Amino acid sequence: MNNIQTLSDFLRSTDANFRIFDLGRRISKLSQESFQKFEQTETPYPLPFLQQAWIAVLLFNPKQTDQHLIWFLKFPLDEQGMLVQAARDDFLNRIAKTVGNQLLEKSAEQDPLKDNPFSFTPDQEKMAAFHARATSILKQPASSYYEPAREYFSGLRGFEQWDQLGLQGIADFCARLDERGNHSLAEKAISHLPIPPLEALCVNLEHEVPSHGICQALANRVEQLLSDPATSANTLGAVVRGISQCHDAGLRRQTLSKLLESDQGANIELLAAIASRSWKDLEDSDFRRQFMERLAINSAGQQSFNLMVRDLVFMPGMRGPIMESFRDPQRSEALGKAIGAFFGG
Repeated sequence: MNNIQTLSDFLRSTDANFRIFDLGRRISKLSQESFQKFEQTETPYPLPFLQQAWIAVLLFNPKQTDQHLIWFLKFPLDEQGMLVQAARDDFLNRIAKTVGNQLLEKSAEQDPLKDNPFSFTPDQEKMAAFHARATSILKQPASSYYEPAREYFSGLRGFEQWDQLGLQGIADFCARLDERGNHSLAEKAISHLPIPPLEALCVNLEHEVPSHGICQALANRVEQLLSDPATSANTLGAVVRGISQCHDAGLRRQTLSKLLESDQGANIELLAAIASRSWKDLEDSDFRRQFMERLAINSAGQQSFNLMVRDLVFMPGMRGPIMESFRDPQRSEALGKAIGAFFGG
């Protein structure tokens, strides 16, 4: 371990191949090059969440993919979003005491992350989504819940028969959208889905890049949802997550704008979904103005305004646009008051 100064160094010293993912807001692949630059404090973490880097490391034997290991790790970030290197060094010192470079062979005998303060357990939804992606990458079979989920989205047995659906099956279906016409099945199903399976589909779609057809179907479903007074902000927030990686930025922002214009537009659940999943859309000045005006009068008050603004300005590239909105001479009195309280607090 003498020449190992970073987690990247350690992973390269093992007998395993590895891939690194961000798990903070959604599951996103991180290149080894970008992660190494982050570790060397050349760049801030690209996707901070709650001022930490939440990562998953998938280690595997390329010749025996059933021999693999997954680590879920979180590291604190400083005020500039850079790695707190002392925390990473502490992690490496702890690992050095428990494993050598034969990591995959030793994993069956002992858990190197047991009682490690830098490990975490993702929530059930994200765990299912990551497991689905991992099995796809390793070219392993999907879970036993996959085929029933695929059959459900085909509509062959009716869309009301959703109560036996497994969360893992929906995650497997979304991780395999490019297989067996699954994109088309999802696109055709969206307009018919009851709310629970629609929400479950959307929270898994946020980890993928859906086809234009799926994105259009979700945009159309938003129109339907907004016409129903029983629609909750949680459901609308789930749809925001589902369209957040659509390639068509115009369609995405048009849909988000309709949501902000709706009676639910100031609901904190909806605003939080936009800020945490579609923050890149806030680079558009017109959409950002609309969002900030709604945030100023959000349903949870000034504290939520403060927390969301702090989270946004911590994202790389977002401080400038948010400060531009603060200086906007066309801002409303409500937004001006919220900004004043933000700085006053």
